[in-house]
Amino acid sequence: MKKYSLNFWLLSMSSFLFFGSFNMVLPELPDFMRTFGGEDYIGLHITFFTLTALISRPFSGKLTDTWGRIPVMVFGCTVTAVVSLFYPFFLNIYAFLFIRFLHGFSTGFKPTGTAAYVADIVPVNRRGEGMGILSFFGMTGMGMGNYIGGEIALHSSIETLFYSSAAVAILSVVVLAGMKETVENKQKFSRQLLKIKAADIYEPTVLVPSVVMMLVTFSFGAALTLAPDLSVSLGIANKGLFFSYFTVTSLVSRVVGGRLSDEFGRRKVLIAAMLIVGTGSIYIGFSTSAFQLFTGALIFGAGYGLSSPALFAWAADLAPDKFRGRGFSTLFMALEIGIGMGAMLAGQIYNGNPANFPIVFTGCGSLAFLAFIYLLFKGK
Repeated sequence: MKKYSLNFWLLSMSSFLFFGSFNMVLPELPDFMRTFGGEDYIGLHITFFTLTALISRPFSGKLTDTWGRIPVMVFGCTVTAVVSLFYPFFLNIYAFLFIRFLHGFSTGFKPTGTAAYVADIVPVNRRGEGMGILSFFGMTGMGMGNYIGGEIALHSSIETLFYSSAAVAILSVVVLAGMKETVENKQKFSRQLLKIKAADIYEPTVLVPSVVMMLVTFSFGAALTLAPDLSVSLGIANKGLFFSYFTVTSLVSRVVGGRLSDEFGRRKVLIAAMLIVGTGSIYIGFSTSAFQLFTGALIFGAGYGLSSPALFAWAADLAPDKFRGRGFSTLFMALEIGIGMGAMLAGQIYNGNPANFPIVFTGCGSLAFLAFIYLLFKGK
C-alpha cells in the first residue's frame, strides 16, 4: 500500500468519519419524530434529505472544478456538524423536515469533492483500487455509525447522539487540515459561481457509466425499502441481518473489484457485476427461507460492491480533468435517481402484499440484466 500517499489515507479517514457522522443519527430519527407527533411523516425525512443532495449536485460539481476540492469537502462536513447541533431544537414536523432538507447538502457536496480529489492523486493504473479502498472506508463508516449511534441512544440520550454526530463531523474536517488543493488556477468564491447553466448539470462524457449506475441502483433502492418486510415475512426477527450479510461481501468486493477493473478494464468487471446483481436480486425475490434470503444478500452485495469502484474509476477516466467534479456530480445524480425511483416503485408495487416480492425483485434484476446488454454494445 506504499503506492498511496498520506493524503489518500487522510481522505479515506475523513470519508469514514463523514459517513459515520450522518449515519449515527439515521436509525434514531423515526423515534425522534414520534416525540413531537411526526409519525405520519417518517418516510419524508429520507425524501427531503435525498432531494437536496440531488439538487445540490450541479452546484457541487461546478464548485469542485472552480472553487476547489477541499473547500467543497469542508463545506459538506461543516453542514453536517452545524445541522446536527440544531436537531434537538427543531421539535415540530415542519422545522424538522426543513433541517433534514438542509442536511442533504452535506452528501451533495462532500462525496463529490472527495471522489474528484482521489482521482487527482491516485495513479491512473491504480484508480479502480483507490476508489475501492475509498468506498470501503465510507461504507465501514456507515455501518459503524449506525451501530455506535444506536448504542449512544440506548445508553444516553438523543441530544447526546446529535452532539456526538456533530463532533465526528468536525473531526472529518480536522483530518483535511494541511492537505494541498489539487485544482490549478482555483477561483475565489463568488455568487457568480452559483449560477448554473445547462452545461453545468450534465457531463456527457460519463453517459455510459451513469446509465449503468442508474439501472443497477434500482435494485439497491428496492432492497433498502423492502428487505425489512421481506425478513419479517420469512420469520426473521432481526430485520438488519439482511444488510449485515450484504455489507460483508460488498466491502470485500469493493477492494477486489477496483483492482480487477485496473487490470482487466472497467467494462469487463461491470459486465460480470451486472450478471451477479441481477441474479442476486431475483434470488432474493424468490427466497422462501432465511438461508435463501441471506444467500441472496451475499450474492447481491458481491455484485454491487464490484460495480461501485469500477463505475467511479470509469467516470474519472472519461471526464476531462477540468470537468472532473461535474463528471462525478453526474454519476452521483444517476445513483440518487436510481435509488429513489427504485425505492418508490418498489413500495408502490409491493403495496403491503408479500406475494409481490418476486415481481419487484425480478423487475429490478431485469434492469441489471438490461445494463449488462447495454455494456455489451457501449463503452468499447
